[in-house]
Order: sequence, then structure tokens, then C-alpha cells
Amino acid sequence: MPKIQPGTNSSAPVDVFVAEASQLNCQLVERAFRPKRNRVHVVGSAVRGEEALAALQQTQPDVAVISAQLQDSAFGGYRVLRDLRTHSNRTRGVMLLHSRERELVVDAFRCGARGVVFRDQPVEILRKCIHAVHHGQIWASSEIMGVLVEALSETMPVRLRNARGAELLSKREADVVRLVVDGLNNRDIALQLALTEHTVRNYLFHVFEKLGVSSRVELVLYWFQQQSNGSSADAPAELSDTANA
Repeated sequence: MPKIQPGTNSSAPVDVFVAEASQLNCQLVERAFRPKRNRVHVVGSAVRGEEALAALQQTQPDVAVISAQLQDSAFGGYRVLRDLRTHSNRTRGVMLLHSRERELVVDAFRCGARGVVFRDQPVEILRKCIHAVHHGQIWASSEIMGVLVEALSETMPVRLRNARGAELLSKREADVVRLVVDGLNNRDIALQLALTEHTVRNYLFHVFEKLGVSSRVELVLYWFQQQSNGSSADAPAELSDTANA
């Protein structure tokens, strides 16, 4: 882990906002940083994406600690991170992840995270991350750096995002998208739709190709973007209304 660089007024507390999947989780984070020795001051919290963005614009904290999963969406934290990067030059984002899955880590940094901490790590790691990010550093373990370097070294295909891509989905593909947005993994989707996991992977491959996305997180963000643009996709299941089965 990188060391915190010395700076002016380094003993001043860092103002932190917490976006978590539940009020209990928010309270646990706030309680963990209550001792003054941590030099972290929690200025607010939220459990839903829109609520978090509104509060972040109002409080303008130094650092936002954002869970990948929020109460209203399995990938809601990614959307908050992306919008935070667009609307705030002051607040730096740290993402909390429950999984070390490669695409989740890479997408966190793509969406604007300045640091990633895993839930099974001690709170001391999160504290160090907060202070490092506040001092302008990128917080990443050697494990994460390896993942990022590998991702950057790959040649990405040229992808065209079809503005009407949702209408290209078949009914079954749209059913898979709906369950991905709900946060289900391939095994659970297969059980829900009475399919094999191999078939679900094939559906996702075709969905990615049609919509011009490369990961589950990008798929969820694409759907949110369609929603905010007033698309007919008011719910993932409705993506199939004009599709051929």
C-alpha cells in the first residue's frame, strides 16, 4: 500500500460522505471512524443513488466512500461514482467492493474511483485509503495494480454504441438484462429462467455486442443512461417490446 505524503495541515480531519446499501452499514462506518485519532469526520450518508448524489452536491466532502451495491441497485455505486466525477472537482471517490472480480475492480476506476478497498479488509486499510486519496494519491494494492496494468495492456475492440440498441434485444435477452440489473449472477439467472449457465453467457455475449458494452457494470450503466434520457426502457423487461423473439 502507498504511504501518505506529508502535506499542509495533515492533522485536520478529512470530511467523508458514506453511501452504503443499508442504514446499518452507514452507521457501522461512521462508528468505526468516531475516535479522533482516525482524523475522519463523517458529514453525511445515504443508501440510494439519487439521494447520495443530491447530498454530495450539498455537502461537498473531501472524500466519498461508496459501496458498489446500494439499496436501489446492485451496481448503483458505479453510477454515483461516474456522476460524481462529472459534477464535482472537489470530492474524490473511494469504492467499497465485496468481490475481487477483475471487471468490478477495473470498472470502479473507469467510473472515477481514486481508490478501491475490499470489504474483508480491516477498517484501518479504509482509513489509510481515505487519507491517501485526500492527499491526491491513487490507492491500489499491488494486486489491484496488476489487474489494472493487464486491462490497459489489452487491445480493446472498436465498439459502436447503438443509440437504439435496446430495441435490438430479443425478449429472452431482455429478460437476462432485467435480472443482471437486479444484481443476479449467471447461476441465479439460469435458475430463474430455466436455462443453463452456458446459455446465459451466450445471451450476455450477444447483448454486449448489440449494445456496445463490454461488462455487466457497463450494461447496467447503459440501462440507467437510457432511463435518464427518457428512453422507452422504463424497466429492463420492457426492452423487448419492439424486439423479435
